[in-house]
Amino acid sequence: MKSRFIHSLWIGLVAGCFGGLVGLGGGVVMIPLMVAVLKITQHRAHGTSLFALVFTGITGAITYGMKGSVDFIASLILAVTAIFTARIGAKFAHSLPEWKLKRAFGAFLIFAALILIAKPYLAELYHFEFGGTAKIITLLVIGIFAGFLAGMMGIGGGTVMVPALVLILNYGQHIAQGTSLLCMVPAGAVGAYTHLKLGNVIKELLPGLIVGIILGTYIGSNIAHALADAYLRVIFAFIIIWTGIRFLKTPNPAK
Repeated sequence: MKSRFIHSLWIGLVAGCFGGLVGLGGGVVMIPLMVAVLKITQHRAHGTSLFALVFTGITGAITYGMKGSVDFIASLILAVTAIFTARIGAKFAHSLPEWKLKRAFGAFLIFAALILIAKPYLAELYHFEFGGTAKIITLLVIGIFAGFLAGMMGIGGGTVMVPALVLILNYGQHIAQGTSLLCMVPAGAVGAYTHLKLGNVIKELLPGLIVGIILGTYIGSNIAHALADAYLRVIFAFIIIWTGIRFLKTPNPAK
């Protein structure tokens, strides 16, 4: 019991530091580590990760909100669809054989790595101009995809939501991240509760993971100011791609 707490604590710490350093959600690090170190199934790693990220999302949303970097109305609109698709995503993940879920997660890791590399250039790309009803519809559609991926992959949803808000709706990076965090508190909670009901959450790992992520995020955010961001992003992107390829190579046991 004690060793599991220690393991979950340092896994959360590493995931939090990673997120704080490069601005990517801790789930992309936490899930592979839980599978490799704690030897838990892919399904339970996804459920446990999402449950832990809900609590850290609350902390992040409050922090961004205090700095005025949250669009509360947009978060509410995003959450309208995300809370439904997060539940669907969690159930879909549960329905997949473990080898298929591992392959899907591997593909997602590679996608996340590409987003990480492209992140500094997103704001310079062409932006669409949406307002009124068109903006509401756009937010609802973004929520559909972000919620589903959060529930399925056990991540916060920011990997999809933040680039979409920046590219399509011309949000600043900080407001996009704060809005994403706030939206994924209710949406992630629905997905996490669904995973809990399906038996995919290991409750005894949560205290260590949550404490570790919060501390790690604080440490990583402070270290980030002293290191070259470009090099960090490239190094971590290659690590994520390498991990993603390993998951993609998961064999089909039927063969």
